[in-house]
Amino acid sequence: MLNSNDTSSIIIADDHPLFRVALKNTIERLLPSANILEAEDFQSLQELLGDKETSAQLILLDLHMPGSDGFSALIHVISQHPEIPVMIVSAHDEPNIIRRAIDHGANGFLPKSAPLEDMQTALTTVLEGGIWKPEGIDDSMIIDDSEQSIADGIALLTPQQFRVAGMVNQGLLNKQIAYELNVTEATIKAHMTEIFRKLGVHSRTQVALALNQLAVQPSSSTKAFT
Repeated sequence: MLNSNDTSSIIIADDHPLFRVALKNTIERLLPSANILEAEDFQSLQELLGDKETSAQLILLDLHMPGSDGFSALIHVISQHPEIPVMIVSAHDEPNIIRRAIDHGANGFLPKSAPLEDMQTALTTVLEGGIWKPEGIDDSMIIDDSEQSIADGIALLTPQQFRVAGMVNQGLLNKQIAYELNVTEATIKAHMTEIFRKLGVHSRTQVALALNQLAVQPSSSTKAFT
């Protein structure tokens, strides 16, 4: 059972307002004293985690949010905040996706369709330091060496470099990224040099292709410019 006296802070990172409200209401019933924080996109999640006033004990992370897509956000958050457990909460509950999430460091995977009892068990397990996933999920590793190599590179990116890489993946040019981040184009070029080095790539298209391998359902197309 969850301890009603627990003062854990829990971050819900999901871009769907109705789901955030539903999940928040559920957690408040299961853990009345919890301090619930919300992030509607990856940038707001980064801001919460960068706030010295924030002391989170758990992050509930969706696999699809503006600013990040797929497992790259999970990998980056864990690399920057290894002390905070992360549980994926997603409508994509296929066994291979659940297994990939665990392989990439998630402390749990809770399908959005999970019943209240499973959510209670999942929260308890992860907050107590365990790993929770739906029954019947194979424990054998599923990610290949190529995906792991990209994940290792993503883990080396600074928060700003990760944002820049995400914008490259959206097809934005250096001058557009500089405008969005309110920095000089020279700063973006410096970030790009480090992104190329850390991911082991040589072009903007290769950056997008690398991030695409960490998508929930990788595709062969990319919007980035060469």
